[in-house]
Order: sequence, then C-alpha cells, then structure tokens
Amino acid sequence: MTDSSIKILVVEDEMIIGAKVSMFLTELGYEVTGIIPRAEEALLQLEENAPDIALLDIQLKGSMDGIALAYALQKDYHIPVIFLTANSDDATFQRAKETKPYAFLAKPFKKLDLQRALELTISLIANQPPQTTPKEQTPGEEIPYILSDRIFVRNKDRMVKILFEAILYIEAERNYCRIFTKTKEYLLTMPMKSLEEQLPQALFQRIHRSHIVNLAQVDEVTESHVVIGQKSLQLSKSLREEFLMRIRTV
Repeated sequence: MTDSSIKILVVEDEMIIGAKVSMFLTELGYEVTGIIPRAEEALLQLEENAPDIALLDIQLKGSMDGIALAYALQKDYHIPVIFLTANSDDATFQRAKETKPYAFLAKPFKKLDLQRALELTISLIANQPPQTTPKEQTPGEEIPYILSDRIFVRNKDRMVKILFEAILYIEAERNYCRIFTKTKEYLLTMPMKSLEEQLPQALFQRIHRSHIVNLAQVDEVTESHVVIGQKSLQLSKSLREEFLMRIRTV
C-alpha cells in the first residue's frame, strides 16, 4: 500500500444528506469508502475496506443506532468517529459523548465545518496538539501529524496520508523539505531537522546534510553514494560508517 487520500466511511440513512456529505468529502480530496444507511451494513463493509475515519449519523434505523456503532468501531477496529447530529435530546447527547467521538457536526453544516472537524480529528489521531509553542514551531512552519506507521501532510488544500514504508527519501531545501515516494513528492514548509526529530529512528537514517533515506528502500551503496529508486544520493564521509552499520540490521 502506498500514499493515498484519507479514507472516510459515511453512515447516514438520509441518502440526500449522505450524498451531500460525500460530495463535500470528494471536493476536499478525501476518499469515500461508502455511503451506508444502516450500522449492520457498515460493520460488514469494514471486513473488506476499513476507513481511516467514520462519519456517523446518531439516529440510524435498525437495531443499532450510530452510538452503538461507534462503540463497535472503536472497540474492534479503533476507527475514529465524528458524529453527525440533528436535534438530539440531552440524554442522547450524553450517551453519545461517552463514546469519546473526535467531533460533533450539527446538521445542516457547511463544507468548511466538515473540513475543520476532519483536520482536528487527524491532529488528535496523531496525538499531537493542533498548535505548538513558538519555541517548538517557527512562524510559517508546518506541523505534520505523525503516527507509528504514517504521516499526515497538507497537499494543496487537503490532508493526505503517507505510509512510512512508501517513503523513499527526504530532501532538504533551505527551510523546506521534500518527501519522495515512488509516485509523488510532497513539499513541507519546515526544516528537515524538525521533521527528522519526529520520524521513527528504526526506519530512517540521515546520509547527508541534505538527505534522509528509508533504510528498507535502499537499492545500492557505493563508496560515496546511496541509490534508491534509480536516484543516486550523496553519502557523507562522516555518516558513512553509521549508515553501513544500520543497513546491515535492516
């Protein structure tokens, strides 16, 4: 599996609303895995195509409502939930709150409301605060959201996920850095050193002041260069011994 759009499941029994939500998600650059009217059907689909995030209407027809579905998603699949709510009574709201959703969206909502709820959810998924102190972040620096196996970055006007295994190498470009995969490249408005501090050290190794490589993606090593995906990257003399030691353990 390579880098791709974040996958979202919509569980909504009013199909007009579901279609509108799906349209918003597509315009924002997310992948919709399905618009499903019932909780039981949603659980069946998860076996084949699990989403990254689920948007759930609280009031669903059938034996399971959205709250019961949220419990199942979080217990068995660890899928983050955003509730879509109409005029729920206080008891229903309190019951829904106990499932610890990442956000509530009150119907009707605008595309911007949905966009903000999703970006907040992504930041919470990564267990990082939406903002950092000036000491940790310089003005204009981007904050990537990092999990154990992936990084979420902004690409144009949307958030995309990149699995660490799909990254070939990272290249410094002044106060920016570029992430290269087999099919795409992504520009981050942050210094490579800041990104390096957040990457899993078991997977990545700096080989030059301008490059960090995915150790599992290395194809060839010469006296002065590392080859990854037909790209030859300079290997610094000062880092060569450490790199060779690391590459033997991959």
